[in-house]
Amino acid sequence: MTVSRPSRPLLAGVALIVSLAAAGPAAARRASSDADFAPRFQPTVVATRAAGEIAIDGALNDAGWIGAGRADGFTEFAPRDLGRPDVATEALFSYDDEALYVAVICHDDPRTVRASLCERDRIWSDDYVVLMIDTYAAQSWAYEISANPHGIQGDLLLSANNEEDLGYDLVYHSAGRITDGGWQIEMAIPFASLRFPDRPQQTWRLNVWRNRPRASREQHTWAAIDRDDACMTCQWGTLTGVRDVQPGRGLELLPSLTARQEGARTATGDFAEGDILGEASLGLKYAPTSTFSAEGTINPDFSQVESDAAQIDANTTFALSYPEKRPFFLEGAEMYKTEFNAVYTRSVNDPAFAAKVIGRAGQTDVALLAAQDEHTPIILPFAEQSGFVAAARSWSNLLRIRHSLGDRSHVGLIATDRRYEGGGAATLGGVDGRLRVSRTTSVGAQILFTRTAEPDDPTLTEDLGDLTFDAGRRTAAFDGEMFNGHAVLACIEHATRTWGVDVDYWERSPGFRADAGFEPRNDQRQGEAGSWYVKRWSDGLVELVNPWVNLGRMWDFTNIRKDEWVVGGLGARLRRAQITATAVHMRSSELFGGVEFGGIWETRGQISAVPARWIEGVVEARTGHRIARRELVMGRERAAAAEVTLRPLDRLALETTWEWIQSFDACADTCLFKGYVARARVNLQLTRELSTRLVAQYDAFNETWEIDPLVTYRLSPFSIFYVGSTRDYARLAAGDEERRTWELAERTYFLKLQYLFRP
Repeated sequence: MTVSRPSRPLLAGVALIVSLAAAGPAAARRASSDADFAPRFQPTVVATRAAGEIAIDGALNDAGWIGAGRADGFTEFAPRDLGRPDVATEALFSYDDEALYVAVICHDDPRTVRASLCERDRIWSDDYVVLMIDTYAAQSWAYEISANPHGIQGDLLLSANNEEDLGYDLVYHSAGRITDGGWQIEMAIPFASLRFPDRPQQTWRLNVWRNRPRASREQHTWAAIDRDDACMTCQWGTLTGVRDVQPGRGLELLPSLTARQEGARTATGDFAEGDILGEASLGLKYAPTSTFSAEGTINPDFSQVESDAAQIDANTTFALSYPEKRPFFLEGAEMYKTEFNAVYTRSVNDPAFAAKVIGRAGQTDVALLAAQDEHTPIILPFAEQSGFVAAARSWSNLLRIRHSLGDRSHVGLIATDRRYEGGGAATLGGVDGRLRVSRTTSVGAQILFTRTAEPDDPTLTEDLGDLTFDAGRRTAAFDGEMFNGHAVLACIEHATRTWGVDVDYWERSPGFRADAGFEPRNDQRQGEAGSWYVKRWSDGLVELVNPWVNLGRMWDFTNIRKDEWVVGGLGARLRRAQITATAVHMRSSELFGGVEFGGIWETRGQISAVPARWIEGVVEARTGHRIARRELVMGRERAAAAEVTLRPLDRLALETTWEWIQSFDACADTCLFKGYVARARVNLQLTRELSTRLVAQYDAFNETWEIDPLVTYRLSPFSIFYVGSTRDYARLAAGDEERRTWELAERTYFLKLQYLFRP
């Protein structure tokens, strides 16, 4: 394949952006003001035992705050690197036998503060602060506990591979208020909600981040972060002083009661209402020690409050993944994250019961999950497509052991086993590790082995026809075959404040399957390398520019080249309306379906902006020559997408998304496929606890409407009441094809009452 050089317009764009970044007098003034500023690296704060009661009301006038430990001297992390922030931030730390108390005072012009009264975990466009706590000081995972100026909560779990789990939930209390001098928040984090060592005195790694979205998205941190050190958690500060407290232990009960009524249109055109069904379920969690907990759920209701956003699959032959939203599976989910997706908990679709154990011994974490699933989906990976099978009952066991070596290094073991009713099994086991060689360089590896014993029931795989794999030696049909497989990863990463490089090798054998995970493709060897460069300016219009390049090649296990590519891109961030822009160009050559497709190319661009507190959005478009994989011809493909959020009131949010795609045969100029998906979500937050929302989604590919109203009353992430419905509409024939009308195809009413007890 011929690798093209960057086009002249692209080079001209780089030159234009760099020229706009010229620093002027403002930069000189900034440099002068920063001359006497010294960032604080790895500072320490000592929490004091509260001298009195602390009421979580955002006022900070309680006796319990007298003499509290104070963290100040914050450093700007972005957009200016290690600079003096334009506004000051202070954090206070106190505690008693029940909770850690944290207050953060954010000095600012109150007229500029961005804050919305919204649902939990939807604060990320606001001003907010994040308390980041690594209770074991092992850099393997950490809590991220947040609040905005109204005290609305947002929490995440930071995993070892630097991913943030948005679905994680923690029980804590918070309040905030906007003041004449800016804004401030109070938080009480019960020790019962945290896992930490059972010892007389605690020493936790900690950082406090402040997000200040204005013309740029400013980030200020208590512990300064050096971009020449690739391990950010290694640079956090330390919290000491917390003595004689007990971590979460004992019994938690989570009973719930659900009711639902389903209805559907029959083949005769009538709408049939189902019976009203009610069920009770119970979740139990018992922690006999601070480092060990066991949790089980009986007859769980794992229905989702909100449907998944539709994804366009018009030109893909592989299965699509969706995020996990069910609370039971989110606790401890960070443990199962590895480079290969060996565990995908949504593959446990409809469990009758499930149980899990999470423990820690020294620097070793252990997680074990077991479930009986009544209706089990199976994703079958092949070289150029994946199949889907709806199986019956199964039993799954998922084991993960990870030992921290400190300094963002670890070794681990993962094992999964699934047994199907009527025969068939899938077993996976392997090891992984990551070693931080220096402040800027790390290496990683993972190897997995699988053993698959197919069910002997070809009726389950009738849709796959006569498909074969492993160079024709095996059939895709469930005919009782047994085979082995493996997967390998090796990588090296190097990153400094200005540039980085990443080299990876992936391998998935033809027999590799991860039934309990999400690995939709196999029979591939792939090598790729990428490099990036970042240039930042302390002042001026341009905040940074980021050119990058990635190239790679993929071949199968018969050493036939399947794909090769080179991709180059340029990103820029401006100090105006939080504008971020990217441009990407790709060239590739691919062998697909036995046909060699050369001259594949694509150019795409994206612009996002937050010009004011009441509006934000992103638009993107792409064009090029891409394989139309189902028609097996070269297509002239065009696609566009947009996402806009409006907040006309602090408590009202209107979110809209739109995705469109079309493709024409590059030779015959006939339409191969086209369509779009549009989704709107309107949320009205009446109080911190009570909210209403309406989701409407139209899928032009399937000509279906989905309308989902919901009313929610939420005391905590786990104590919740909601009532709502889902309504699916389709265009049904009314005598002849030309007179099809919109009809209600399916409808469900539901309610759920759930409350968390901590006796």
